[in-house]
Amino acid sequence: MCMSMQEVSEPTKEEKAVAKYLRFNCPTKSTNMMGHRVDYFIASKAVDCLLDSKWAKAKKGEEALFTTRESVLDYCNRLLKKQFFHRALKVMKKKPEKETKKEKEKEKEKAKGDSSKEEEKKGKKEKEKKKESEAGESKKEKSDDSPGTPKKKKEVKKKFKLEPHEDQLFLDGNEVYVWIYDPVHFKTFAMGLILVIAVIAATLFPLWPAEMRVGVYYLSVAAGCFVASILLLAVARCILFLIIWVVTGGRHHFWFLPNLTADVGFIDSFRPLYTHEYKGPRANSKKGSDKSDDKAGDSAASTKAQKSDSDEKSDSEKKDGDEDEDEEEEEKRQSDTDSDRREDEGSQHSNGNDFEMITREELEQHTEEEEEDEEEEEETQERKEGGASETKPQTAET
Repeated sequence: MCMSMQEVSEPTKEEKAVAKYLRFNCPTKSTNMMGHRVDYFIASKAVDCLLDSKWAKAKKGEEALFTTRESVLDYCNRLLKKQFFHRALKVMKKKPEKETKKEKEKEKEKAKGDSSKEEEKKGKKEKEKKKESEAGESKKEKSDDSPGTPKKKKEVKKKFKLEPHEDQLFLDGNEVYVWIYDPVHFKTFAMGLILVIAVIAATLFPLWPAEMRVGVYYLSVAAGCFVASILLLAVARCILFLIIWVVTGGRHHFWFLPNLTADVGFIDSFRPLYTHEYKGPRANSKKGSDKSDDKAGDSAASTKAQKSDSDEKSDSEKKDGDEDEDEEEEEKRQSDTDSDRREDEGSQHSNGNDFEMITREELEQHTEEEEEDEEEEEETQERKEGGASETKPQTAET
């Protein structure tokens, strides 16, 4: 019996290795149990973790330790019996009755207020749906941000506490198991060893060689100068901010190295180089406009109705403008036709006058030609008469 008790109580090297692997690779969470801070894990995740481990793969000449989920459950029951962890029970924390009653009353009041508002706005929303469907995405976003739209409730995490379970068995599922085995991680062991060595080396500083001591001295001076420069920068940036803020009357907020004293990394503390914000009348006007937009959310229906009326008026005005433009075009066409007619008449008159001028010129030419013809005829007749008179004495002489 004593031998059997020793075998159960003392874990083997393999069991310690499996438990250590499970302790540092299985996802865990922390909570309070019996006034102590403890780490716990879920059974299904532990089974999945061991099935992905090296013990689930067969080696040369050896079989795999974990082949199925049932084999993992059997092995975890052995670890539970050897007190690597124990089973716990989740108990949800209940709120006092007074708080629950107050919350219920508040929820009822909110539900009544929301129902009354929704009933009033249902009729308006039905009329606005057609117009909102035609509107762009920007209008849709504004309508979604309006106070009438229902908001999603935030998911509240339920608080619970752990208590020891009566049945200490390892079962696959959402069962909770609290870790008892807490080995030292290799990283913590290495960090502790380095810290001890550094302390011993610092105490032996007088025995160091002269060159090393001079180098450490210069390094310490450089580190001190660096820290002092950061402190001076932090003070100087505040002074610069105050000067710009006073000179501009609080309108310009200029920060040099804004993340210098923020809770960020070493490189991020020097990014960005500066930031500038203008908080003058423009910002105030924007805030006022935002407030007016929030107030206008309740009267969205009335404003949209006014917009529709204005759209109708603008449409009617556009129609009247189009009619006026048509009348003007008709008048222009009439004026153009009248001017064309006048031009035609003028061209006809001018053509008549030209015809009269042409006829006169032709008549004068004809008269001149007739006179010339008559003169030629007279000359020919005189020549004939002179020739006849010359021929008569010749005949007489013959």
